[in-house]
Amino acid sequence: MRHLLLLAVLGAATPALADTAAKPAPAVDVVQTDGHDFTAEAKALLRVGACGEGNLPDGFPKELADKHCEVITKAQTDYTDAWVKPARAFFEAHVPKDIPKKVVYPFAGGDLSTALTVYPDADEITTLSLEPAGDPRDIDTLKGKDLERSLAKVEYELKFLYRVNFSNTMNMIEAMRAGTLPTELIFALSAMKIHGYEIVRLRYFKINDDGTIHYLDDKDIAKAGDPTKVKPETRNFVFANAELEFKRPGGRVQIWRHIRANLGDEESKGIGPGLKKDPRVLKHLELKGDIAAMTKAASYLLSWDSFSLMRNFLSKHVMWMVSDATGVAPKWGKPAGFEYETYGSFVGPHIPAGNSIAKDWRTEFESQDKRELPFRFGYYDRKNQNHLIIMRRKK
Repeated sequence: MRHLLLLAVLGAATPALADTAAKPAPAVDVVQTDGHDFTAEAKALLRVGACGEGNLPDGFPKELADKHCEVITKAQTDYTDAWVKPARAFFEAHVPKDIPKKVVYPFAGGDLSTALTVYPDADEITTLSLEPAGDPRDIDTLKGKDLERSLAKVEYELKFLYRVNFSNTMNMIEAMRAGTLPTELIFALSAMKIHGYEIVRLRYFKINDDGTIHYLDDKDIAKAGDPTKVKPETRNFVFANAELEFKRPGGRVQIWRHIRANLGDEESKGIGPGLKKDPRVLKHLELKGDIAAMTKAASYLLSWDSFSLMRNFLSKHVMWMVSDATGVAPKWGKPAGFEYETYGSFVGPHIPAGNSIAKDWRTEFESQDKRELPFRFGYYDRKNQNHLIIMRRKK
């Protein structure tokens, strides 16, 4: 989930690039199954940062935890009542049961909660954004004022996300890239609490050249350095990609993977190589075969020629997708074999980044009967109206 700062950082759009490789048959995307287990840290962060069940870590100040959780629990409750409940009812009625159980959510920011609202029974959800998952070891080292400041940053960002249902990139850079707590991970743990899931296991990984996963082992983790001596931003980028196994009580194990990546075609200063120079992320996603997908509040980047590789990937591999007007627009989706179903109203984008695709979306909304949408999904339009689009591949 992106905002205007990302547009400034990425710069002007570049010409469209060639399509990604033809879609292969589903393949195994994990070649190594061990790796360092951070489940204990995940459970501590669930209790401390996301205010879930469990005991406080030894020596953690109870007064600080209680103060933090008074704020967080209220934000979680208000968000659940105001957004999750009406959205869940909508998606229960509209998401087909026979779509793929592997979900891809580009430009997700810290928004696992929406993905679990749309796809609660997914086997696997992959979120992708510029933010790293973060070093979980800080929970064992932060003390005093540093701990208070870190929890205050988590409070602010979670409240913002739950109030407006998308994140602000400027805030996310500070909170997640340079955060002294793994804020991206804490956002995911908050989603676990809200949606009633239990933690099974947490590991971190990197993506091999062929797209398969390598879980970080003790040797890899040593490269991050001592959390009491090395700056958080340096360490957080070692802990960029996380895999959390979770389940409902008595249910099967499901997987959330977060991948930190520049989803643009080209390299961008301060962000890293794009998908053209470093195609590992695309190779990993292509191993999944057919997918379900979603995106929202993505600064209209999928309508930019400089994000053509990610747009092409979605056009080739998606079977069913939900988005706001920052998704794959009809000018690309219809030639690729998709049909659209619109909800709410859209007359134009509320930010200039969407001006180039505004007419395409407006024409699509005007061509269909008005369908009500009782909640906001990502961006509103320039008249503050809610809107949502379902894109599905024709049978």
